[in-house]
Amino acid sequence: MNTFLFNHIALSVKDVDKTIEFYQKVLQLKEIKNTASDSKTRWLSFGDGKQLHLIPRPNSEIKTDKAVHFALTTSDFDSFVMYLKELKIDYSDWLGTLNKDYIRKDGVKQVYFQDPNGYWIEINNDV
Repeated sequence: MNTFLFNHIALSVKDVDKTIEFYQKVLQLKEIKNTASDSKTRWLSFGDGKQLHLIPRPNSEIKTDKAVHFALTTSDFDSFVMYLKELKIDYSDWLGTLNKDYIRKDGVKQVYFQDPNGYWIEINNDV
């Protein structure tokens, strides 16, 4: 039986420069070299070999749905939520209540917010 490890997320984006700036500022991801091609796709690193690939598609319709999101965990959840407030980035709980976090039945706190293309990101403290 094969075993798999997570490698990367790829997102189609309207403005790759604006999106890179967002992820570098909000999530403090570092840009790394696109080693796959000479395309305008840009790569960011989550660390530990995990990557975010941003594929420029300025003329494509980008459809988003909160149920389709990626989640990141942090041990400093409350500080990150304060950072979102400092950046004036609205976040919500799963139901969409603005600027409210949610505590799941298992005790994990979470918030959701969107990138410049409308993709949903969950931040939680499930460490």
